[in-house]
Amino acid sequence: MTKETVKGPASYFPSIEAKYGRPIAEWKALIRAQSGKKHMELVAWLKEEHGMGHGHANALVADTLRE
Repeated sequence: MTKETVKGPASYFPSIEAKYGRPIAEWKALIRAQSGKKHMELVAWLKEEHGMGHGHANALVADTLRE
């Protein structure tokens, strides 16, 4: 058996939860509540308001908007 490796934005999720102390579902709900903002506006918001790094913010926004 081979262990399936998580790829793409979701590969960041364990470290996001560990570093910022919220489950991914909560971060996604916060992103969805920012209606009308574009991808990079949401990334900037996460960085400015929540102190998130660019890669983590970008991964969360990309995965949330993909849904």
